[in-house]
Amino acid sequence: MQPTAQFDPIHTSKSLIRSGKQGALATLVPGTGDPYCSLVNVATAPDGSPVLLISALALHTKNILADARVSLMIDERRPGDPLEGARVMIAGQAEKVGDDAARELIRQRYLLRHPSAETFVDFPDFAFFRIAIRDVHLVAGFGRIVTLESAKVLTDISGADEVLATEASAVAHMNEDHMEANALYATKLLGGSDGAWRITGLDPDGADLVLGDMTLRLPFPERVTTALSLRKTLVALAGEARAKG
Repeated sequence: MQPTAQFDPIHTSKSLIRSGKQGALATLVPGTGDPYCSLVNVATAPDGSPVLLISALALHTKNILADARVSLMIDERRPGDPLEGARVMIAGQAEKVGDDAARELIRQRYLLRHPSAETFVDFPDFAFFRIAIRDVHLVAGFGRIVTLESAKVLTDISGADEVLATEASAVAHMNEDHMEANALYATKLLGGSDGAWRITGLDPDGADLVLGDMTLRLPFPERVTTALSLRKTLVALAGEARAKG
């Protein structure tokens, strides 16, 4: 299957992964190898890798610690027949996030996506796991089925240390001082509903927005690697949105 002007499998896959709030996690039961499926909340690391916050007491966590191979399905959760919507099946390995700096960044991103997790995120039995993607299988309708290697769907964060280092302050600034711009991105550029949209993450490729249970992905027209280019891009996109009336 080849991409068309109406269907870009890479963009669709990236958008689904970045926009997902919940997913079906498949793990393998030790000893028998039986598949085990559970519902989990999902966020993403700066490079787009799915991130889970799971308890050591949960069966799926015990399965992962015995065999790190997992599969995660994320769908677009639109009204109507769910089989008519797009979904991605992510295959890879679940890796515990042990580095303190990486954990803090992921913790911040996760809590912006799932604020209710604030009540248990620091419980000793909970830990963050990042899914290192091997490949992604996209099903987006009849004749729109494709498998993509990880490099196609992950965000290149090389050379973007400045963006990652300033992400927390930039997100806070947008959510505290530029809520109008957030709403313009969501409504005028992405077709979202009116409301108090908040940014939950910024990376070289785009921004993640959330309003209650609704999520949107705002792609940037060009890759950004500095705080200045990030600011200019957000300002330009706000201007583009205002011009749409």
